[in-house]
Amino acid sequence: MGRALLHPAAWPVLLGLCLLPFAWLVFGAATDRLGANPAEALIRSTGDWTLRFLCITLAVTPLRVLAGLPTLARFRRTLGVTTFAYGLLHLLAYGWLDMGFDVADIARDIAKRPFILVGFLAFVLLLLLAATSFNRAIRALGAARWQALHRAVYVIAGLAVLHFFWMRAGKNDFAEVAVYAAVLGVLLAWRLWRRVRTAASPGAGPVARGR
Repeated sequence: MGRALLHPAAWPVLLGLCLLPFAWLVFGAATDRLGANPAEALIRSTGDWTLRFLCITLAVTPLRVLAGLPTLARFRRTLGVTTFAYGLLHLLAYGWLDMGFDVADIARDIAKRPFILVGFLAFVLLLLLAATSFNRAIRALGAARWQALHRAVYVIAGLAVLHFFWMRAGKNDFAEVAVYAAVLGVLLAWRLWRRVRTAASPGAGPVARGR
């Protein structure tokens, strides 16, 4: 079954699925199907898809281990970069549609509103992980330092949920926030459990690389 995941069609299918939400948003914008407030719809949708792809990326390692499919790890980088891409689209949508690319206004907004600051910090960390997600960066940093750096994905997950929570707090609507928090909580708890279990095992070596 693991070999089947390396079928030549797997990569185009994965990329197509990753691009599908973006294509739908472009189509919706071009055909005026984003509702009464298209700008808000674009900002919120790109943010939602950033969170969704973050969940999917973090789910790769548990699925790989529990299903015994080591080749799933080869898709993690693509999914991680996709998460960054939607995060970038979210930031651009906010900067353009909400702030008119006024850098001074954006800076004041970041300083004034905690949920914007938290979201911006999450994006900066995403940018750092995306910039070091390639083999050359792994060789330059060394495996141990690269692993330590990429554990920042846990911080990103926490910041992303907090950003979403504060954004929804004004509307007192936390149902969707609770779903993302629960999913990310389970995924991160599984990693912590696995790390503790591996460290406690007799003769355990370093924890296998993976997010």
